[in-house]
Amino acid sequence: MADAEHRFRALLSRQSHSLRGAVAEYKRRYGRNPPKGFDAWWRFVQDNKVKMVDEYDGLVSDLKPFWEMTGAEFRLKAFQAAQDLPSVDLVRIRGGDAEAVNIKSRTDRDDVSMRARSFLKMINKFRHTLPDMDFAINARAEGRVLVPWEYRNYPNITSQSPLGGMLSHISVPDWRGEGSVWEAYRRVCPPDSVARRIMSSKRATGSNGTSNYFRPSESFPGPDFTFTRDTARKFSFCDNPSAHVMQGLFFSDWRTVPTLYPILSPAKGLGFGDIKIPSHYYYGTTRRYTYAWDDVNLELKRLDSMETPWEKKDDKIFFRGANTGGGSSPRGYSPYYQRHRFVQLANATSETNRTIAFADPPSSTNFVYASVPIASLNREIMDVAFVSSIDHDIYPGGLDQQVRDYRFDDAAVLSDHWAHKYLLDLDGMSYSGKFFAFLGSDSAVIKSGVYQEFFSDWIQPWLHYIPLSTSYAEIYNIHAFFSGGTSNALVAVNSTVQGVPRTQRVPLDGDRRLRRIARAGKNWKNTIGRRVDMEAYVYRLCLEYARLAADDRDTMDFKL
Repeated sequence: MADAEHRFRALLSRQSHSLRGAVAEYKRRYGRNPPKGFDAWWRFVQDNKVKMVDEYDGLVSDLKPFWEMTGAEFRLKAFQAAQDLPSVDLVRIRGGDAEAVNIKSRTDRDDVSMRARSFLKMINKFRHTLPDMDFAINARAEGRVLVPWEYRNYPNITSQSPLGGMLSHISVPDWRGEGSVWEAYRRVCPPDSVARRIMSSKRATGSNGTSNYFRPSESFPGPDFTFTRDTARKFSFCDNPSAHVMQGLFFSDWRTVPTLYPILSPAKGLGFGDIKIPSHYYYGTTRRYTYAWDDVNLELKRLDSMETPWEKKDDKIFFRGANTGGGSSPRGYSPYYQRHRFVQLANATSETNRTIAFADPPSSTNFVYASVPIASLNREIMDVAFVSSIDHDIYPGGLDQQVRDYRFDDAAVLSDHWAHKYLLDLDGMSYSGKFFAFLGSDSAVIKSGVYQEFFSDWIQPWLHYIPLSTSYAEIYNIHAFFSGGTSNALVAVNSTVQGVPRTQRVPLDGDRRLRRIARAGKNWKNTIGRRVDMEAYVYRLCLEYARLAADDRDTMDFKL
């Protein structure tokens, strides 16, 4: 946590303070001039007190492959993506005006996705300054572009080649049993990677019909005291192919695209070729996804009217959500999706012990260890449940079996979360749309995910939120560090505070640190994760995009 705070303070202190400084920093990082319109963008970020003015490495990386195309090829690819591919809309700028359309429906504006409508709103303040352009907007939450390694390294491969033959399938909207995201993803990996060298595995089927190809609880537990920094950037599925069954990322029903198209998506896994844009859940204002949104007066407040004072929040780890997490291609893997695994873990009644460490006496530097049954830990620190089932038709055994395997509870509105110190944020079908709402609250967020988003360069794990590995193995010790030992753990070590109600104990140093993370997350959301910060990101994207789409890119440079 100390390292995270130091890193973030250093990051903020390095941001440019003048247009000249921003231009110099751009040249230093990327080896070329900024795009035309950079001075107008600079005025925009200064007028709106945008703090992150240099941190666009992720955006530049997303666009890097398209520099190999000519401007004409780039424009054609953008239009073709919306014309030929399923679930892709088009945002068009013509003469300073902009509209969102679905080319396939042509006349039915209701067919335009919320992601395209939101992007249209994001460019509203500056669209009149932009040249004519077409943006292909992914209507789905999942990433779409998976370019095989051979395509990226040998661009002369054509549709007549064996790899090129895959292009004939891109107009089909789903996999329909013909391949899967994982099989497409493996081709992104280098030929010498483990994922490419193994043969496509066949699943063994257990007596209950549930796939037994991989059991995360037995094969991939991870040590209890290993804490992650940032799973979305570090973990390689190319080097650890067996871990792919733990993420719904690889089981989407929507067919991916095996050639390079400039498709704008709200999130993507490592290895995907989509261009990241802010999510409509973050940019929009709704009761389900926006902290402190007053849907009666239609205004955004600083503090939610249902927010609970920190001292009155309980210290259980809280999660409520639908059992989204992946598609059904192939079937049989849904018990291993990220949400399913955590709900099962948090409600396990096993008497197997887990080892936790905590300070005793509280707030001292004397840490003790205790072995406590999982069932006991879960009763004391977990409040985790599904609220609805949307995938029981693909779950082995159907709805009846699913209800027996997992805890289901009543639906929870967003404000129900504010009564808890720990809010768990897990990937859904893709990224989690509630992350910004959770950050905006006065609770601390524990986040586990494998998706990169537009703000990934701007936020600092262990300062603004608590990152959790995809194995979840360290979750009990995260809680123990901040909230101390559970009642059974205190008894096991004969602690001096056993039997003393939490309300009567000396305040924990860990609790102070947890509250600091909650406050830091809220401050980040209110100063760096604002709607105008998203507009600044998209404005910069539009300038870079316009240069790529130009026939003469040199004329689209900005020079002092």
